[in-house]
Amino acid sequence: MSNKRIFLSSPHMSDEGYEQEYVKEAFDTNWIAPLGRNVNEFENEMAEKVGVKDAAALSAGTAAIHLALKAVGVGRGDIVFCPSLTFSASANPIIYQGGIPVFIGSDEKTWNMDPEALKIAFKKYPQVKAVVVVHLYGLSADLDPILALCKKYNVPLIEDAAESLGTLYKGQYTGTFGEYGIFSFNGNKIITTSGGGMLISNNIEGVEKARFWSTQSRDKARYYQHSELGYNYRMSNVVAGIGRGQLKVLDDRVEKKRYIYDYYKKQLGDLKEITWMPENDWDYSNHWLSCIQLDETVNPYTLMDALEAENIESRPIWKPMHLQPFYATNDYIGNDFAEKLFNAGICLPSDSKMTNEELDNVCKVIRKAIIN
Repeated sequence: MSNKRIFLSSPHMSDEGYEQEYVKEAFDTNWIAPLGRNVNEFENEMAEKVGVKDAAALSAGTAAIHLALKAVGVGRGDIVFCPSLTFSASANPIIYQGGIPVFIGSDEKTWNMDPEALKIAFKKYPQVKAVVVVHLYGLSADLDPILALCKKYNVPLIEDAAESLGTLYKGQYTGTFGEYGIFSFNGNKIITTSGGGMLISNNIEGVEKARFWSTQSRDKARYYQHSELGYNYRMSNVVAGIGRGQLKVLDDRVEKKRYIYDYYKKQLGDLKEITWMPENDWDYSNHWLSCIQLDETVNPYTLMDALEAENIESRPIWKPMHLQPFYATNDYIGNDFAEKLFNAGICLPSDSKMTNEELDNVCKVIRKAIIN
């Protein structure tokens, strides 16, 4: 097999060079400061793409979650529901605001927030201030029952769509259902600006307030005056230029990611030791990462070691937040599925630059490791 590294999900610039054109414009106009035309247009183009009224380009998806929580009024001592099976960036901003995360379990149908566990959580904590839902690995959570519960208790929903840009739930883009949605453009995401994020909403005033906070809450005055706590969270004009170019190829990246998942499933679908990440009729996933769950006869770390021996990158499923040392004392409401998925799950290489030959190599290693 080739010694060329096969990555999990690495940056993939457009063949057409869109990104370089926009970055060059920033340099040609000597406008490489935090604000500029690329920032404004990236916000406009993203809002138009997903069908919302406004968007704010920020330094990271984590910053977007933080400002969304602040915008819905989360403060010291407030309870916020958050799925346990996620990356820490979904939960940490709750702490930034002085809130208290209560972690919710996942269901097998979606790998995401379990509406039945959420129902129990609402009964236990009716004073909850907000709900953060995550669309894990590009899989949409089952939003209808989650939205119904939020409406019943009059609690705002924030969608962490960091991994699901381009995913549709019943024909509508994830990130656009809640009071606020967030996207991430980290280096491994389906489109990247090297680092960055976006806060989106139909609440124009809320997004405008988030922009204000993200530029150190500088009041409109001839001198530097600050009446509120602010943050240095704004995206730069250069980075936004990369984002504008990447947005042009989003649909192509979704198509390739879905192709990779289908390829794996076709080549390895006969192996009874593998359970595939779920697909539902209402979910058109971007399949950011293709993930599998192994039965008790296969040690996931043995399989990952076999892949690494062939210079192929893989990684475990997220370790649930309620099992993390930092969050060990936080309440968890749900069954043990999230923990089982962590113990038996693997993220397979899903790089949008992968060739069929490279996909074949990955499949051969997996098949050999499982059968032997």
